[in-house]
Amino acid sequence: MQIILVSRHLKAAKTITIMPRHLLAVIVLFLTLVFSTSLLFSWLSVHLRLPVVEDLVLSLQQQEASKVRDHLNNNLQLMATRLGELQGRVMQLDTLKERVSGLAGLKQSASTVAKSPGQGGPFLAAPMSADELQREIDRLSVDVEQRSDEFAFLEFKLLEKRVKDRLLPTILPVRGAVLGSPFGYRIDPIAGARSKHEGLDFAVDAGTPIVAAADGVVLSADSHPDYGNVVDIDHGDGLTSRYAHMSRIDVKPGMLVKRGEIIGAVGSTGRSTGPHLHFEVRMLGVAQNPAHFLKQGAEYASLMRR
Repeated sequence: MQIILVSRHLKAAKTITIMPRHLLAVIVLFLTLVFSTSLLFSWLSVHLRLPVVEDLVLSLQQQEASKVRDHLNNNLQLMATRLGELQGRVMQLDTLKERVSGLAGLKQSASTVAKSPGQGGPFLAAPMSADELQREIDRLSVDVEQRSDEFAFLEFKLLEKRVKDRLLPTILPVRGAVLGSPFGYRIDPIAGARSKHEGLDFAVDAGTPIVAAADGVVLSADSHPDYGNVVDIDHGDGLTSRYAHMSRIDVKPGMLVKRGEIIGAVGSTGRSTGPHLHFEVRMLGVAQNPAHFLKQGAEYASLMRR
């Protein structure tokens, strides 16, 4: 780059040639001056404590501290809110656990159901630090996870109980009946000799509907010399129920029947002295006392009061 200087004081024009190294030197010199001036100003500000600079630095420090304080307060507020939610969740889970345990038929240990001793006194707030809040949140999170696992187990036991209840013959096979001959030994009403009675007799009017005492599959629905019209239902795991002396059969072998579903009507067929239902429960072919099963239902107690 060339610069031509023309002046009336000069006899001839003067040419100045500017090389790249000259420009670089100027830029370096400018930056050096700016940096030196900045250092000098900072040194003077610190050692001479210039009010303007001190106020500026103090203002910046206060703004930064305020931002940090607001951030911490927001975090603490969020942590406190989370802690409150977890505490409420734990209390809710404890209450639900007690209810579901009762429905599932599970007894809680004495340590679980024991009431805490009486407490009281004035409320004096004790704020928690961030570390204390985090530790409490971690502890409650573990408690919630543990209670969730317990609920999964209770859900399984409750489902198991419901299935078991549906498959156990616990409802009365007839309504409005009077209990006749019980299970065990008796004097045979026809032969007049001591004999073993392998079921319960329910005396009721002919034509009264007979219902399945539990869910199951019809094994047989046929006529028998002694039992008359008889239906056998398989409830699984070797458990069966028998309904004898029926006047009418409404089911066929292989049919799925639901608990309380009508399977026929009361009659006096076979070896019988009058209208009644002979009801048996067998486990692996061995006769069981049906009362042991029926007592688990709510209807058997009302039958015994008649």
